Amino acid sequence: YGIKTTNMKRLGVDPPCGVLDPKEAVLLAVSCDAFAYGQEDTNNDRITIEWTNTPDGAAKQFRREWFQGDGMVRRKNLPIEYNP
Repeated sequence: YGIKTTNMKRLGVDPPCGVLDPKEAVLLAVSCDAFAYGQEDTNNDRITIEWTNTPDGAAKQFRREWFQGDGMVRRKNLPIEYNP
């Protein structure tokens, strides 16, 4: 899996990528740096999760090229709602 944000200065995700075995889970920490709410456009802030199956026999080490081949990449966009 790989995690992206539309505002990398404000939003962070740790760990930002990884490889999971079937039925394995991971706990992600999402952080938000302080900013002047109402003075910046936050309408398009999103966290995007992308995932794909790894090639057969691949080592359990994340590789960006898995997302650039002809395999199916799935994506889920999560809109961010700030609590001022």
